[in-house]
Amino acid sequence: MNLVGLLTARGDVNEALARADEAQPVLHGRDADRLAANRACALARAGRLDEAHAVAEAALPRLREGNDAAALNGLLTNLGLACAFRGDYDGAEQALAEAVAVGEAAGLCHQTAMSKGNLAFAVSRRGDAPRALRLFAEAEPGLTGERLAQCRFDQAETLIMAGLPDEARPVLTAALEAAMANGYGCDVADGFLLLAHAELAGGNPEDATAAAEHARTMFAEQERTGWMLLAEHALLRARWACGERSPVLLRSAAATAERLEGGGWSDAADEARIVAARVALELGRPAGHLLSSVGRSRGRASTQIAAWHALALERAARHDREGAVAAVNAGLRVTEEHAEVLGALDLRARAAGFAAELAELGLALARSAAELLAVEERRRAIARPVRVRPPADPERAAALAALRALSSGHTADTARGGGPSALAPDLGALEARIRSRTRCRPSGAAPPRTAEPAEIAAALGDRVLVELVATGGELHAVTVADGLPRRHPLGPCEGVDRETGLLRFAARRLAERDDPQALATLTAAAERLDRLLLGPLGPVTGDRDLVIAPTGALHGLPWAALPSLAGRPFTVVPSASAWLQAHAAAPPGGHAVLVAGPDLRHAEREVAALQRLHPQARVLTGVQARAEAVRDALDGASLAHIAAHGEFRESNALFSRLRLADGPLMVHDLDDLADAPHLVVLSACDIGRAGEGDAVLGMAGALLALGTATVIASVTPVRDEATPEFMAAFHAAVASGRRPAEALAALPRTPATTGFLAMGAG
Repeated sequence: MNLVGLLTARGDVNEALARADEAQPVLHGRDADRLAANRACALARAGRLDEAHAVAEAALPRLREGNDAAALNGLLTNLGLACAFRGDYDGAEQALAEAVAVGEAAGLCHQTAMSKGNLAFAVSRRGDAPRALRLFAEAEPGLTGERLAQCRFDQAETLIMAGLPDEARPVLTAALEAAMANGYGCDVADGFLLLAHAELAGGNPEDATAAAEHARTMFAEQERTGWMLLAEHALLRARWACGERSPVLLRSAAATAERLEGGGWSDAADEARIVAARVALELGRPAGHLLSSVGRSRGRASTQIAAWHALALERAARHDREGAVAAVNAGLRVTEEHAEVLGALDLRARAAGFAAELAELGLALARSAAELLAVEERRRAIARPVRVRPPADPERAAALAALRALSSGHTADTARGGGPSALAPDLGALEARIRSRTRCRPSGAAPPRTAEPAEIAAALGDRVLVELVATGGELHAVTVADGLPRRHPLGPCEGVDRETGLLRFAARRLAERDDPQALATLTAAAERLDRLLLGPLGPVTGDRDLVIAPTGALHGLPWAALPSLAGRPFTVVPSASAWLQAHAAAPPGGHAVLVAGPDLRHAEREVAALQRLHPQARVLTGVQARAEAVRDALDGASLAHIAAHGEFRESNALFSRLRLADGPLMVHDLDDLADAPHLVVLSACDIGRAGEGDAVLGMAGALLALGTATVIASVTPVRDEATPEFMAAFHAAVASGRRPAEALAALPRTPATTGFLAMGAG
């Protein structure tokens, strides 16, 4: 009986099943029940899912009537796994939740942890990454050996499915090494299959092919014919990702889909049919019959989205535009529902990526300006951060404090000319812990609402909305003026991106020193961008105030450098709907906060000047300007001004920071604000920049998502000595009654201050 389990773990599933057949006639009672649990496990690992399900179902009533909690727990766990592999996630959750309850009631700590880890796997398969990650964290301390390796494989799969293959890869590699070192043959083969999916998600189809072929070879050696089909499925996806569009791939995908369906792998069968349909469409062949049996309301969210995308393409190929638009809308609805459970900002951004091709098709199908704006607003809303008020998390708070202290030491070492390299691994480990804890948070918040065109038009008043949309390599602008949306083709994105890069490079050089050549480059690039982006809109925009919703690289453009925006009030926003939310923010009624960070020569002088305008302000300078004190002071403030060194993190915008007395105040710290400040002025380099494309995940974007009405921040480096006078003039104008965008527009700009923008309501 126990030998069956050991042989299964080693990868000898057929030998395990043969031993089970030998033992079955001589075992009775409790031993027979335990054999049934082990047989179900071996059948599942062999890929014989229907048989595994049948064995577990047959033994379950007898075990429920008995008193062998360990056997019942094991059988329920294997039943749940068989259900999950077959795509029956409701059945899987029901069986695994019962397994956890049975294990806890009987005090079976190790088996309960196993059941909980498998419950996390099932929850992950249906797309609830935060809940899955919480369950994995609860299960892992109670696991050892093979079970721990399996848990980490499942965690890696969760990260892959969440769109985080780069983070999954080290988890997967470590688990693979442990499985190989301990001779867990089944797990090694499974691990290589997972590695293939990680490489596919990371855009490395050649490496995915190598991993999938290795997995297929191991499955063949282990005689796990059902799992060989999953390796074939991964190889199909890799061939598609490599660019193959051949009749051979079409036939292979269709045949593999049928075999997968016959083996009980319904999700993989759907994905293979989608590949077949996409190839057929590329070859100009009918594809409707391939999609007729694909589930678009069951299975993984990513598969449902891909199915709706394929159906939209198939309908478009038949010139059924109305049907194609309906399929796009249905796929976007699946994406929205999937994103609703995600509280972490980066997970929402990745979820939007699942529908990138679908949204692109929706934009291509849009005919009118109103249709184009509606699709673009839905696309942006999926990625936008939501306001989450999470429960207290002492572990996350401790990790943030430790990272702050370590970062402070890192900065001090660097300033002394020392080598901070020894600290780098610890910094990385702490950041990983913070990301992990943050991703466990459920959303618990209403998703960002997409505003109706009439709402936007009414709120704009005399302003003009300019929303920039990239589709098919071309840039378009949608303007809304006097209630009327209009569409304006602007030309190739490539030229705009190139000019934006030139302008940003010149602005960075000018922040360091006077440089006539850099000034000439900045001026020329700004003039060209003005002609490309705003010139065609002139008849509509005139000299009216603008609400600008950029896209892509244009989120990092210092818009104030464009000649036609000189002296004109404008604000930059993540989307029209985000502007409407900021515009509707409650009027301020709180206190003012003035903060000066360390090692910035003019920060305290800047704050002292502002204190004369705001004599009742809470002032935090020197050692008082500590991160937690500053964060607490921000809560409920009507105005917050922070003069500090800023750093935008290219690799992870949520770790962008302002340097304070005891270390950095990071975007992650802002989650704990209960009442976001109304107007925030960040007198710091680069801190207005955003990452993750149109998700706008930097510090300014996070503050706007939390409920701040307006953020003033720079998207380029600034000259420290130029900011005190500039900021004093800005605050004086706001104190006199001007809106922040109007106050900025009234100030003369130099290259040293051209990066400062009004973001949000303006």
